[in-house]
Amino acid sequence: MGMFCSVIKFENLQELKRLCHWGPLIALGVIAICSTVAMIDSVLWYWPLHTTGGSVNFIMLINWTIMILYNYFNAMFVGPGFVPLGWKPDSMYLQYCKVCQAYKAPRSHHCRKCNRCVMKMDHHCPWINNCCGYRNHASFTLFLLLAPLGCIHAACIFTMTMYTQLYNRLSFGWNTVKIDMSAARRDPLPIVPFGLAAFAATLFALGLAIGTTIAVGMLFFIQMKIILRNKTSIESWIEEKAKDRIQYYQLDEVFLFPYDLGSRWKNFKQVFTWSGVPEGDGLEWPIRAGCHQYSLTIEQLKQKADKRVRSVRYKVIEDYSGACCPVNKGIKTFFTSPCTEEPRIRLQKGELILATRGLRYWLYGDKILDDSFIEGVSRIRGWFPRKCVEKFPCDAETHQAPEGEKKNR
Repeated sequence: MGMFCSVIKFENLQELKRLCHWGPLIALGVIAICSTVAMIDSVLWYWPLHTTGGSVNFIMLINWTIMILYNYFNAMFVGPGFVPLGWKPDSMYLQYCKVCQAYKAPRSHHCRKCNRCVMKMDHHCPWINNCCGYRNHASFTLFLLLAPLGCIHAACIFTMTMYTQLYNRLSFGWNTVKIDMSAARRDPLPIVPFGLAAFAATLFALGLAIGTTIAVGMLFFIQMKIILRNKTSIESWIEEKAKDRIQYYQLDEVFLFPYDLGSRWKNFKQVFTWSGVPEGDGLEWPIRAGCHQYSLTIEQLKQKADKRVRSVRYKVIEDYSGACCPVNKGIKTFFTSPCTEEPRIRLQKGELILATRGLRYWLYGDKILDDSFIEGVSRIRGWFPRKCVEKFPCDAETHQAPEGEKKNR
């Protein structure tokens, strides 16, 4: 109901623009094609409605479509939940977001596409043009479950429709196979014949259904792994960096992830509840023994300080247009472009860059504006080709290599 109230009251007109992007349009198109073709096939050709099984089959198709669309729009319009603007708790262990002018709550991260700090942010999904987070995690996961199930049902209808309608019409060598197909024959014959256009549409819908089942089904298992561990993909990355930091400096400490309660059932109940509303308020979370509410944010602050220490200043020696796969920067640079949604930045000769991590042929960093870099202010950051820059003379021997550079050489 929250989704419908939000849309009807137009509490946020920007939400309606989410439907105008390619991701949601493609997802809705796949749902519409599979559902429509499956219903047409059911009514006209396979499992007629005048039988009990046909009626149940048709009701199930409608049920799949309604549940898939409900959870899809719920994930899109209800959204992940955002940290309230101006939120200022009494704590010294939180990062401050200068874009939102507020502190980041535990498990919250700033999303450049949403332009807000998202509570329990996992990732920005292009299908819903929104983030998967605290409030819509359950709806998004249910969508990932129901979509493959509905597509499997539709694929069975498509397969049986083509099989029964082509039987005794085309010769594929079936005349040598002893199969009783009397149940497949309809009496009277269907009013609309199963022609070439119907065959092509059914075959196309079958391909979409199978592809969706495989792709979305894999994402469902990934999301269930996240839920049962109570650890988002971003938090898994933070945990890995914590282990690398401890190993790099050979510290006598152990990082314990604070939000895994030690029971898969307890972790599951934090997302899925009978009321449909997730546990908590998205700002404070239950934690495991031996940790406290800001264990993860303290680790993030340590990693941020470590990143500043290990960053390297570079000077731009070649212009770069910001292309994802630049042709004029070499074949190796072209084919090793980072597979990520993170942006590329345009470079001009003479500019300064502070690189924080890198690959063999690419670096990631921030532009140093006006010869002075202030953390969080007027930041222009992204990936750029390594061959376009060289280490700044005064830093060439004093700074260490960016994170990831040593590993990839």
